[in-house]
Amino acid sequence: MAEIKDPENTIIMTLKGGDVVIALMPDVAPKHSERMKELARAGKYDNVCFHRVIDGFMAQTGDVANGNMEEGFNLGRAGTGGSDLPDLPAEFSRIPHARGTLGAARSANPNSANSQFFINFKDNDFLNGQYTVYGQVISGMEHVDAITRGEPPMNPDRMISVKVAADV
Repeated sequence: MAEIKDPENTIIMTLKGGDVVIALMPDVAPKHSERMKELARAGKYDNVCFHRVIDGFMAQTGDVANGNMEEGFNLGRAGTGGSDLPDLPAEFSRIPHARGTLGAARSANPNSANSQFFINFKDNDFLNGQYTVYGQVISGMEHVDAITRGEPPMNPDRMISVKVAADV
């Protein structure tokens, strides 16, 4: 596992293949970083499926309302919801959507990000300045690369658990 420099701003996401360690960027996107920690600490991301996984693009997850594969799961609705918290304002920056970055998923409204996010499989520069970047995978990207593809996948993978490193 990667060396964790700031446990309070590091996420450990356990997937079927192992742990993915994500360094959040509170200096770049403080509201998005705080939201991820809040939902992780509440256990909201545990067992949530990857509902949109496009080869050569990204893996999207984080629908805490409809994506929990242990509580009232409906694959057809996964990706349509968020949390019961208010939507977040865009925190666009000059950080590029490079391989391994976390981007905030949203609707057409730039200020509609809530709980959903995606991890870029490759550099996706066409997203720069249009979606908030708020994290970077620092180890375990091979586990992200192994997520089952599909929109939605027939048998989706899930985030088994998502924890703030300071709490582990």
